[in-house]
Amino acid sequence: MNILGISAFYHDSAAALVRDGHIVAAAQEERFSRIKHDPGFPAEAIRFCLAHAGLTLADLDWVVFYDKPLLKFERLLETYYAEAPRGLASFLQAMPVWLREKMFLKRLLRQGLAQIGPYDPRRVQLLFPEHHLSHAASAFYPSPFEEAAILTLDGVGEWATASIATGRGNEITVLKELHFPDSVGLLYSAFTHYCGFKVNSGEYKLMGLAPYGHPEAPDTRRYAELIRTRMVDIRPDGSIRLDQRYFRYTTGLTMTHDKRWEALFGFPRRSPETDLAQHHANLALAIQQVTEEIVLNMATEARRLTGLPHLCMAGGVALNCVANGKLLRQRLFEDIFIQPAAGDAGGALGAALAAWHIYAGQDRQTAPGLDGMQGAYLGPAYESSDIQAVIKKYHAAAGFFPDLADLVRQTASLLASGAVVGWFQGRMEFGPRALGNRSILGDPRRTDMQQKLNLKIKYRESFRPFAPAVLTEEAQTYFNLTHPSPYMLLVADVAEQHRLPQETDFAQGDLRTRLYSPRSVLPAITHLDFSARVQTVHAETNPRFRALLEAFSAETGTGVLVNTSFNVRGEPIVCTPEDAYRCFMRTEMDYLVIGDYLFAKSEQPAWPDTDHWQQAFTLD
Repeated sequence: MNILGISAFYHDSAAALVRDGHIVAAAQEERFSRIKHDPGFPAEAIRFCLAHAGLTLADLDWVVFYDKPLLKFERLLETYYAEAPRGLASFLQAMPVWLREKMFLKRLLRQGLAQIGPYDPRRVQLLFPEHHLSHAASAFYPSPFEEAAILTLDGVGEWATASIATGRGNEITVLKELHFPDSVGLLYSAFTHYCGFKVNSGEYKLMGLAPYGHPEAPDTRRYAELIRTRMVDIRPDGSIRLDQRYFRYTTGLTMTHDKRWEALFGFPRRSPETDLAQHHANLALAIQQVTEEIVLNMATEARRLTGLPHLCMAGGVALNCVANGKLLRQRLFEDIFIQPAAGDAGGALGAALAAWHIYAGQDRQTAPGLDGMQGAYLGPAYESSDIQAVIKKYHAAAGFFPDLADLVRQTASLLASGAVVGWFQGRMEFGPRALGNRSILGDPRRTDMQQKLNLKIKYRESFRPFAPAVLTEEAQTYFNLTHPSPYMLLVADVAEQHRLPQETDFAQGDLRTRLYSPRSVLPAITHLDFSARVQTVHAETNPRFRALLEAFSAETGTGVLVNTSFNVRGEPIVCTPEDAYRCFMRTEMDYLVIGDYLFAKSEQPAWPDTDHWQQAFTLD
């Protein structure tokens, strides 16, 4: 049975193909359209999934959409009715779209599919599982557990904003839900907005800014207390209640009631791209602390309700890797699995898996190894002929290394000399993280590497940290981490023996003076609070990337590399060899490896000044 899952029309549209319960392919539409967080119908992602499986639309049995649009429409109408006459402007803006498109989603989906190719709509059935069931399915079914508690947390689906469920065999049973407008995801997004970042895009920036806050500062403590006492009622059973007087997302065209926030916290909403001040970092830390408290409460309730020793997580809040790391260290559960595409993109995969196991009633078999996600390497791969076509098109110069050992030795030597290398191999990752197939790599030992990557390669905010990729058996040598972290979804502290002595007044310094102060012998991947978002690299899922790490370890004695996504600010992660070459030439990257080919920047023909990354992509 061939099942196509689709998520679309909000943000991070994606498609996934499941054949007889096995995950065959999955990809976000943004990677093909080159529009970050593309919300449109995922036509190109669907084309890829079908082509990879050697199928046409006529071969599909079911097409499954990741939520129920009529329930979502019901929530919209009830919310506007309850809040009337407030929200009229938002109502007038939203209703035509709903009435024209989303109310007739079946028709919209069939029109989109018809543009891909011929098929018989009477034979291909459309299914619509609920949004949080799709999230739960995306987490439980690929997990290595026979049974588990399932926790989903995001902004909002139809009505649910969080859910606790059990997964046993092929069954998922929802035990408890938190409903709109009370939402930890929307709470975090509101602070993302107030600190001047884009909602549904900049939440990870808020998380990265939080360690620059002063934990013991009176402002930080006051902000956290104001959030807990004025904005959100945090209850021991994991539920929360938001005071809607501070928010505008139910009926307005923005997230926050800015005047009330300014009166509460004592400073106005930050305008995008303006300088960050210490109070922004302190506020980011305060909401991060509150979010962690809520997540831990919900996980505690999940353990109490289910009594199960394993936990699966999905939903956008499950991408908060700092909260995930603290949850792991609490040892509420013996083991945790987090869906690597935890946001809405992963809903496409969950919808397809839910159709197979729940609607079709098919038995579930746990996958051997780490889990059933195949390292999240579920996107397209490219042949040597595709690389040669790029070389020919751009008159590029490249060396050919047919022997992998030679290629990784040469690349490791370049990295050890301080070069920044674009690394493009195999199948593209599914989800927001580059995991060694569409990555930009650097030497974590160099004190200038974080600044070089941020300002000359990624062109992004200087406070943003970088993640380490580490040989799995060496993870405990460098980090306080005893759990595999193949998807870069757990934050752990750098081990004590690798930290550098700090000045006694360092913690009280301002944001700028602390920005590039080395914190450990791996300064490029050590955040201000000694933390790191770790990726453990495993031979069974990515032997080529592992071979490079082993070569770098042999060269330097350090089995760790800086690993950041292969893109510039505002650009989706590169998908094709041509995407990779363009990004390479538009930045100050030193070398590029695509498959068996090595490109040196100094040997390439001049790139036209008229083709600049800022002309191609808007800032996110």
